[in-house]
Amino acid sequence: MNSMYNPTVQFPDFPAKFVGVGGWFLGLVLAVGFSSVAHADQHPLPLWEIGALVGVGILPTYPAADQTTFEILPLPYFAYRGEVIRSDDKGLLRGRLFKSDRAEIDISLSAAFDVDSANNRARAGMPDLDWLGEIGPRLEFTLAQAGDVRIEFELPVRGVFSTNFGSRFDYQGLITVPELAYQHDDFLASDIKFKIGVSAAFADAKLQSLFYGVPTAFATGTRSAYVAKSGYMGSKLAISASRRFGPRVRILSALRFDFYKGAANDQSPLFKDTSTTTFGIAIIVSLWQSKTLVEN
Repeated sequence: MNSMYNPTVQFPDFPAKFVGVGGWFLGLVLAVGFSSVAHADQHPLPLWEIGALVGVGILPTYPAADQTTFEILPLPYFAYRGEVIRSDDKGLLRGRLFKSDRAEIDISLSAAFDVDSANNRARAGMPDLDWLGEIGPRLEFTLAQAGDVRIEFELPVRGVFSTNFGSRFDYQGLITVPELAYQHDDFLASDIKFKIGVSAAFADAKLQSLFYGVPTAFATGTRSAYVAKSGYMGSKLAISASRRFGPRVRILSALRFDFYKGAANDQSPLFKDTSTTTFGIAIIVSLWQSKTLVEN
């Protein structure tokens, strides 16, 4: 482990490749950034929206990596705010099972991008990490609320799957990331939706092995074989903000600090740093909107 190593920043050729666990960059822009506005719009919103999203960010190549990458993420944007089936600020696709003034339970689907091991010194010569998907239930509970301010607790439990969109589709384990968050829907009376949250990740041995395990066949003189174990994976402090500019344009930003000291697999040769930083900014333009309005 080399926590004092200064990470290098890669600027890949366009189109950029995107990397992550739980969608590091996708999660940053879509999940972390969007979560600050998940309850922000108390006025009615279109039932559906279609548009475009462009995000840029600097992020670690995988959890506890000592290298970072610069990413550009152009994507189509789609939102659907049905009573049960939703594709919105809280997930790519989810089914809302229960909702009250204080609590919400859903089953949601999210995605994560692949990792090219050739672009990472610690993983050089090892298999690439395939695209990841996560699915599972999530509980969100409002602990306290006063006006535009809320304190919320979230508990997701998700199964993780990987695929190369070809011959492989594999189950990769379970992860849960309980989070406690403070949200303000009109921060400093500036129409800014602000959120700061702290969370901790726990994963089973199978998922931990995906990132930190080193099979004997891939051991080298500088990378010893390692069998990963289940347990604590790391904690994060995430800060995000967003602001609407009219009914069709939204700008989001997010800053995330991940801390891995004391993680279950901190002795893995792939565990290279005890902390990482991620930053991203994105713009969403809604080009087409339903005339039907619904409560968010």
